[in-house]
Amino acid sequence: MSRLDGKIIIVTGSTQGVGAAIASHCAEQGAAGLVICGRNEENGKAVAGAIDQCPVEFVRADFEHVADCRQVVRRCDERFGRVDGLVNAAAISTRGTLDETSVELWNQLFAINARAPFFVTQEAVRIMRRERISGSIVNILSITKYCGPDFVCAYSSTKGAMATFTKNVADHLLSDRIRVNGINLGWTDTPNEHVAQVKMGQPENWLEHAERVSPFGRLIKPIDVARLTVFLLSDDAGLMTGALIDHAQRVIGAVTTPRADEDE
Repeated sequence: MSRLDGKIIIVTGSTQGVGAAIASHCAEQGAAGLVICGRNEENGKAVAGAIDQCPVEFVRADFEHVADCRQVVRRCDERFGRVDGLVNAAAISTRGTLDETSVELWNQLFAINARAPFFVTQEAVRIMRRERISGSIVNILSITKYCGPDFVCAYSSTKGAMATFTKNVADHLLSDRIRVNGINLGWTDTPNEHVAQVKMGQPENWLEHAERVSPFGRLIKPIDVARLTVFLLSDDAGLMTGALIDHAQRVIGAVTTPRADEDE
């Protein structure tokens, strides 16, 4: 028996990177049906087409618009009639320091990274309650919610908001036996991260250097996140709720001394 046998799962932001890996791993772990979504229709159809273990519904959605958030869950209800698990993975990480961040960027980051998961969760929980499902919700946060470098000031603020949201909703849903947990994700090797690094002036081979100086010799990979997410979605997680898990290879709060072979 696989971890997600018979479960219907929604994975937002699942047209590439971490979200796509989570969707694929959910299917491999026995999900009975998946709803994936994102702005890029070509990528979304490609991800859906590559999953052959269960039915997959792709919904093109722009999470700057609340109506699109609600539509993703409604399409799941129309196709499958239930929601057992929700993964809020959709986010943007556009860089901007305190001085550089415009009102428009601040609003966009909070709309996609904080407001959208609120309303997707709202709709999913309504279906879970209607069907009396003891569901599971996993929010993909970031280790930068603790602080983060100066160039992700607004982004890290959205993840701090999501940390509070995760705890609040987990407590609110105890009587429904709906579990809500979050993953504070560390530096991860994704297509979007490559684009961001190059835009910041890093060389095309930035990953080689980043992995060489990482404690475990590599960055986090999407499949690492997918495995932890599936555990939290599954019954294997038991009654675990309200947890914010640091999924990184450095200990938050620890003072580390650079190795002798690290570049200055």
